[in-house]
Amino acid sequence: MKRNFFSALAIFTALSLGIGVTSCSEKKEEAKPAPKKVEKKADPSRQLPNYRYVDLDSVLSRYNLAKDYNEEILRMQTSMESEVKRHESSIQSLATQMQNKMQNNTYLSRESYDADQKKLASMQANAEKSVGTLQQNFQATALKAQQTVNDSIENYIKEYNASKGYDAIFFKAATLYIDPELDITDEVVEGLNARYNKVKK
Repeated sequence: MKRNFFSALAIFTALSLGIGVTSCSEKKEEAKPAPKKVEKKADPSRQLPNYRYVDLDSVLSRYNLAKDYNEEILRMQTSMESEVKRHESSIQSLATQMQNKMQNNTYLSRESYDADQKKLASMQANAEKSVGTLQQNFQATALKAQQTVNDSIENYIKEYNASKGYDAIFFKAATLYIDPELDITDEVVEGLNARYNKVKK
């Protein structure tokens, strides 16, 4: 679940709809020409609102800290999948050997069969325990990574805005439409990476 750091800014635009009603009469009236549409020209002196937005998906895909954590998590996932396959292969191998012995009547005694059954059950229990531990470590690492990245972004935004003085900085996903001129994603990514690279050195 993604954590929200900033309050979403809800923007509602009131649309007025003009409906012209004409009445029918026996006498035909000449149709009045439609009023010409007045095109609004951009005002060069227009002041941008005192808020900005960040595209979080873009930040997460370009922020080096997030990228490093993502690589670490992918490595853990690959390692976990390999461990699962290793256990499955060992268990399947023993189960196949037992099946072959039963079909060929090569078990010398009931005790020998019971010993293999006990070994198989032990392997299955060890596999469940090992994989369970790996899954817990994986989940803990993923949650810690997400929290660390989220905190880093939030802290940097606060530092960034201390010098900018915007009234609000929010996520692009929280809006239906937002003026692209209000996008500060590139600035934020640049600042995050500069700070992270400095600490990493």
